[in-house]
Amino acid sequence: MCGIAGWVAFSDDLTRQQGVIDAMTETMACRGPDGRGTFVREHAALGHRRLAIIDLPGGAQPMTVPTPSGDVGMVYSGEAYNFRELRDELRALGHTFDTDSDTEVVLHGYLQWGESVVDHLNGMYAFAIWDERDQKLVMVRDRMGIKPFYYYLTPDGVLFGSEPKAILANPLAAKTVDLDGLRELFAMTKQPGWSLWKGMAEVLPGTLVTVDRNGIRTRTYWRLRAVEHADSQDRTIARVRELLTDIVERQLISDVPRCVLLSGGLDSSAITGLAAARLARDGEQLRTFSVDFANQEQNFVPDEMRDTPDSPFVREVAALVRSAHRDVMLNPADLADPAARRAVVTARDIPVGFGDMDTSLYLLFAAIRQQSTVALSGESADEVFGGYRWFHDEVALKADNFPWLAFNSALTGDARWQILNPALRERLRLEEFVADQYSAAVAEVEHLDGESEVEHRMRTVCHLHLTRFVRTLLDRKDRASMAVGLEVRVPFCDHRLVEYVYNTPWSLKTFDGREKSLLRHAAEHVLPESVVRRVKSPYPSTQDPGYAAVLQQQAKHVLAESDSRLFDLIDRQWLQRAVALDPAGLDSAVRAGLDRIIDLHTWLELYSPQLQLD
Repeated sequence: MCGIAGWVAFSDDLTRQQGVIDAMTETMACRGPDGRGTFVREHAALGHRRLAIIDLPGGAQPMTVPTPSGDVGMVYSGEAYNFRELRDELRALGHTFDTDSDTEVVLHGYLQWGESVVDHLNGMYAFAIWDERDQKLVMVRDRMGIKPFYYYLTPDGVLFGSEPKAILANPLAAKTVDLDGLRELFAMTKQPGWSLWKGMAEVLPGTLVTVDRNGIRTRTYWRLRAVEHADSQDRTIARVRELLTDIVERQLISDVPRCVLLSGGLDSSAITGLAAARLARDGEQLRTFSVDFANQEQNFVPDEMRDTPDSPFVREVAALVRSAHRDVMLNPADLADPAARRAVVTARDIPVGFGDMDTSLYLLFAAIRQQSTVALSGESADEVFGGYRWFHDEVALKADNFPWLAFNSALTGDARWQILNPALRERLRLEEFVADQYSAAVAEVEHLDGESEVEHRMRTVCHLHLTRFVRTLLDRKDRASMAVGLEVRVPFCDHRLVEYVYNTPWSLKTFDGREKSLLRHAAEHVLPESVVRRVKSPYPSTQDPGYAAVLQQQAKHVLAESDSRLFDLIDRQWLQRAVALDPAGLDSAVRAGLDRIIDLHTWLELYSPQLQLD
């Protein structure tokens, strides 16, 4: 999986900057605990930390191919799931290979096809190639944005890295956060290319960025297109089943131990069933892992998002597929541990404020890493197949807003912004920002002629989720897993499946009157009946009031810091009222506010950013 970093400077001799590229590379150590390396030339320096997955002895990086006109070097993060077919194709074209790694295949693909290599890849990846022949850097990110990739323009070149921390380790990058950065942080529209840090941007999913002496150029090589869907209902279900079976088999390829994340929901259970069936053919038993909270099942209370606890469904699936299953059980002290919070904020580089859902995911991944290095996840099925509750909520669908924001606003109003310092909230003008982002997002959607009103709206809603909402969750998954050196693969993000299902009419996606009809019927042959019937339930969150009580105690310590820069961002009076409430009756919006504030406080301590709030 790995972590990458780099620096291109056309007016400097980077052979004298080895210490800086080493420092940038070492910030990625958690992403690559198995090895490190650098590639340094006069105007380019590449750094790599390796998590060994394919060809453990032979896949070291940076990987270099000498040519008569100069070296071509690459640092690569991710997996190309079709590397075996590509290697055969390249061998037929005269290429020879020294390793069995997918990295070498991608590099030779670039030598054969140039920048068009992106059109040949199936996988999740972020990679950078320094081409000494043309004195240019080529940066590429996968179609769905599964792997993170950031860059920062300098007066004579560019800095880049898998995560912002790699870039911030270079003295040329300022740790500055301005109002533009804060707007997206609190609005959560997933503005394309956004980074919290001023001057830094993401390489957009499905995009190739080239930097040379003439400047920077960007080319989009993949986007969601509207295509007529001609398959019948039966053929559509069969095609989804074929694709999923092929995808899971490809993503099980690994030279290290594998497992599946099992929540007991339709998405993870489908991946579990397909993976178990494939491994059983080779006489292997699948490992599965779940996260749970002490006494959650016994004391579970249905809420607006969750009708049932996960545990009974997890047990049924594990029993059906006969997996070697482990529940990772957490208590309020685990979830509120300041050390775990610091690890999560450091992994994300931003104070997201997802609270126990972030911490529990990090702790789950840390437990899995003790036994497995690769995990398959059901992430993104809801975006692909239309599973979230707001896909089926008339108020959210009719709102002139992102459906997930409209749905949550109906539940909590603008409670998520109430924590802000009133003067800062006035300057941020978040309502206008969200409206502008929504208009821009809707304008990007391509439609077919003759679409009905319902199909037109639902294509827009699906597009918003696949180009905005999903990217937040993919980033969360990647940062939490790579913080402990675990590679998490997401079969539902295979671009072939995304393209096919995206262009399936909404009437087919809901043909049985339920959410995710296509997935439900395509995977029912590997699922227990209880899971086939189960209503969508999101990633779990603890209901233990003990967690809220610990948050309040931690917030009281924050309040005691009278000179904290935190209060330039948040409303001290709101926090004073929140810590005085009964933790047993604390509503979800207040608890979320406390989590966000403690995240902000932690982030300020860890990063010491310069805040530009004017």
